[in-house]
Amino acid sequence: MELKISSQSHADHAVVTVRGEVDLYTAPQLHSALVDALDDGARRLVVEMSGVEFCDSTGMNVLLSAMKRSREQGGDLVLAAPRPAVTKILEVTGLDGVFTVADSTDLPDQASTTAP
Repeated sequence: MELKISSQSHADHAVVTVRGEVDLYTAPQLHSALVDALDDGARRLVVEMSGVEFCDSTGMNVLLSAMKRSREQGGDLVLAAPRPAVTKILEVTGLDGVFTVADSTDLPDQASTTAP
């Protein structure tokens, strides 16, 4: 399945919308989009995942790398609206305790998220 990524910048954060499957073959596209958003000045990344049907360990590593880079720049990375299949992967791997996961991309403050 093809991976589709779009990005919108807002002040100090960017919303990166991902659709499709994130795997060994498509993860480099996601990596590039996240790095571009950070390089463009976003401190906080919101990765909107409601359209992601599958994300393997390669995709999770890309997300972890972007989160680390964002935090090094004084920001953070939030996974927004992941589907149950992605949520299950986060739970099984223990990454649900590492990532901040939100129900939507409307994040006026951290109060709207479920943090570890």
